[in-house]
Amino acid sequence: MGPSTSAPPAVALYRRGARVLHWLTLALLVLQFPIGLYMTFRGKTLNVWDATTNALYSSHKLIGVMILIIVIARLAYRLRHGAPADEPTLSPWQRIASHLNHWGLYALLVTVPLAGYVGISQFPALDLFGVFSLPGIAAPDKAAADTTFEIHRLMAMGMLAMVALHVGAALWHHLIRRDNVLARMLPRLLRR
Repeated sequence: MGPSTSAPPAVALYRRGARVLHWLTLALLVLQFPIGLYMTFRGKTLNVWDATTNALYSSHKLIGVMILIIVIARLAYRLRHGAPADEPTLSPWQRIASHLNHWGLYALLVTVPLAGYVGISQFPALDLFGVFSLPGIAAPDKAAADTTFEIHRLMAMGMLAMVALHVGAALWHHLIRRDNVLARMLPRLLRR
């Protein structure tokens, strides 16, 4: 008998729905962070309150609500369909770190937009583009809004750090380890 010609094991992929919701969340976050930083720079640092600043704030609020809805849908999808088994090349500490990072990101992807929504309700600043207003979810209280917005900002910075860790680990696995950690979430055309 000759050498074994068995094919490599199939990659345990995330379902298509999970992959779509994952990349949609990332796309919105890629928009959200710079908008949030620039709007606060214009509004708070430069004290420029014009149509551009208002559009930035409206965009930030709208994207935040969209992220919250998509992440709730992601969690519901994951609870219903589950996730593939962990990549077999991961060591035990990597599995633990991966799970902590994933669930920490889920927690922040829910609480950061919720804190922002509570803050705009307390301020109140529920107007979007001068076209419609979001319903308030907290009583108006400008002093409390300042605290809520600071909590929102700090959690957002924590989320940015966790996203950077998540992306860095995925790229390390893909480019250095050359395992299937990232491939499990990639569209078919980008998989090896």
